[in-house]
Amino acid sequence: MVRISGLASGMDIDELVKSMMQAERVPLDKLTQKKQSSEWQRDDYRSMNTSLSELDTLIRDGIGKQSSFIKKKVSVSNPDAISVKNVNSASDFTGNIKVIGLAKAATMTSTEKSAVTDSKKKLSELGFTTPQDITILAINGGFDTEVKDGVTVEKPYTLTLNADDTLESVINKINANSGVTLFFDGNSQQFSITAKNTGDVKDRPEIELGGTGDFFNMLKMSSNNEGAGGSKGENASIVYNGLAISRPSNTFQINGAEITVKQKTTDTVTFSSTADVDAILDTITQFVNKYNEIIKKVQDKTGEAKYRSFTPLTTEQMKAMTEDEVKLWEEKAKSGTLKSDSTLKSLLTTMRSSLYTSVDGITGKNSLSSLGITTTKNYLEGGKLTIDEDKLRAAISEDPNAIYDMFMANGSEKSDKGLARRLRDDIQSSMKVITEKAGKAGYVNNSFTIGKLVNGLDTRISTFEAKLTKLESRYYSQFTAMEKAIQKANSQSASLASYFS
Repeated sequence: MVRISGLASGMDIDELVKSMMQAERVPLDKLTQKKQSSEWQRDDYRSMNTSLSELDTLIRDGIGKQSSFIKKKVSVSNPDAISVKNVNSASDFTGNIKVIGLAKAATMTSTEKSAVTDSKKKLSELGFTTPQDITILAINGGFDTEVKDGVTVEKPYTLTLNADDTLESVINKINANSGVTLFFDGNSQQFSITAKNTGDVKDRPEIELGGTGDFFNMLKMSSNNEGAGGSKGENASIVYNGLAISRPSNTFQINGAEITVKQKTTDTVTFSSTADVDAILDTITQFVNKYNEIIKKVQDKTGEAKYRSFTPLTTEQMKAMTEDEVKLWEEKAKSGTLKSDSTLKSLLTTMRSSLYTSVDGITGKNSLSSLGITTTKNYLEGGKLTIDEDKLRAAISEDPNAIYDMFMANGSEKSDKGLARRLRDDIQSSMKVITEKAGKAGYVNNSFTIGKLVNGLDTRISTFEAKLTKLESRYYSQFTAMEKAIQKANSQSASLASYFS
């Protein structure tokens, strides 16, 4: 449609239409503002769920794991000879060890100088027949197994050698994928093979070499470590609490403790463990701090002021304000999106109840107060926790496993469930409700309540915008008709004036 400016009437038609449309846009602005408010509320709900998820994960990986409460400090009379750390022993342990001999890996070396001078050359240039398959079977090589006649046996590592392979590339493949380490010394033109795992195998060699070609023959290698140029693997030999034992590795576990022997000893080495109070205290403190952080965030958001006169700004309003003015305005406009939210206020109540009620069926340490953890005296803080560190340290030193039981008792009813289990149930239940309201990143709008509301507003906004476009066109048509009428009248008037003159 061709629009005619107000030359005939002398009026600013564009400004007139803009003013008229501005009044007509008020309902559309309200729909857009409502959509923006809904999206802010959605984002605040999601932020809350992120914080709740962080607390849930911290509980799961912290006070919710027994490993957090069996951390131990181990003292060793000769740490140069052995080291000891706890793996999964729930109780303290003591012991003594005398190291008779260390575990060793089987080795093989070239029995004489090979013809190889440069490992970077291709196999075809070094005189190797290709293609050919080589096999390597080594102690505890970590290979696939197969069952033959009811017996489980290891499958050897197999590698096909091709003419374009270099000796260096073959060595790299063997070292990366087999149970041995192959080394070439260019000066002596000799090779060595060492098993990656230590230990003595009674019924067969620790390293066995084979294949369909002449590869290992060209390296001047025997078929296994029991031949010329080879040495057998050995087990670690120790006396543990008076009992002579052997292990294929220098690192092994006994009764949940991991022991590493480092050197032979003439005297007995003693060791003993105690609870790692500092580490366990830190785990509990991290939980308390995160819990308090959530309490504050929920309290702040549900008690946040709602400034009803500060509605989301329209595009036109933003244009008329400075960047700082927009920022200050929107701070107030975004405030109160979760004010008095029933889901979050209910979560505060249930979390307090879950944590402050003792666990049935457990005597002794069955409540937070028995550990020296109580609520702060300021009731306005909404039940934040505070720690009496001396009392908590004493409780940890006395029986850290009892603390784990208090947190993670697996009861059938809420009353006999551990405090951490109760709390995770509360958190996950609230997160589910919030997700139904606000969804998660990547969710389509039709799958959650606020998203459906936004979709509905989008539809209404589109409909209203189409209506305004038609109305604006109508206004311009009317003014255009008026201009044409005025032009026609002016033309007739001029004609009459010229006639009479």
